[in-house]
Amino acid sequence: MRLFHGLSAFPITPCDAAGEVDTDAFGELVARLETAQVDSIGLLGSTGTYAYLTRPERKRAIKAAVAARINTPLIVGIGALRTDEVMTLAADAQNAGADALLLAPVSYTPLTQDEVFTHFQTVAKATDLPISIYNNPGTTHFNFSLPLLQRLAELPNIAAVKMPLPTGGTIADDWAQLRAALPDDFAIGYSGDWGCAEALLAGADTWYSVIGGTLPDVSLALTKAAQSNDTVSAQAVDAALEPLWALFKEYGSLRVVYFIAQHLGLTTAMPPRPILPLGKKAQTRIIAALSDLKY
Repeated sequence: MRLFHGLSAFPITPCDAAGEVDTDAFGELVARLETAQVDSIGLLGSTGTYAYLTRPERKRAIKAAVAARINTPLIVGIGALRTDEVMTLAADAQNAGADALLLAPVSYTPLTQDEVFTHFQTVAKATDLPISIYNNPGTTHFNFSLPLLQRLAELPNIAAVKMPLPTGGTIADDWAQLRAALPDDFAIGYSGDWGCAEALLAGADTWYSVIGGTLPDVSLALTKAAQSNDTVSAQAVDAALEPLWALFKEYGSLRVVYFIAQHLGLTTAMPPRPILPLGKKAQTRIIAALSDLKY
């Protein structure tokens, strides 16, 4: 089991209007990813709408996923506002059978670099599971500096980072800077699906994939081509996915993958309110984008 490498596929967490997880549908989504042989399954990330779920529902989701998989590692998001709450969620995930954790520094009051270091240090001491840093400034409004990543990488149990696509310069340059500054055994991966072909071709360890949680086959095709340094094939798959990337950027990936899951008959669940489902115009464009995929 190679954690934090290859395709980490993040499914939605289907719930009813009251926020109760449909554990049967969720288990089927997880089993589908295991059948496709993704490298890991990311539960309760942003695509899994962790911020909208209560502690009991998070626990139910993890247990349903553990029951549905056999071999695929489960990486569980434990982000929350308070450090003590995160420690509790980490214990819940470990007790339920998670293999690793994903931690975003969720905040209301803006956090300092030292506060986030102490937050991670405290959580890492409270669990035996390896932790991936979730650097997602688009939702947390916190960006990890390189010196902070270096400090965190020296802590026991802090084993990886999930990076956003850089806002300036190339992904290859961003990855090279991180690789030179961080320990050799510290895994560096990226999210932002439209840039991850470039990231994998540059040498990134992991693609933390939104689309992989719903369309694992095409995502694996891209991942395997990039990992084999088959630039032509990787770029061809990426080009085939470009209409979906455009929709992700326009409407937000969460809204798009919810409709894809509904269109494929995987769930009838809607995004958690106040997020609204997409209208007919966007739905028609998504269906057209899917019809052009040959995976």
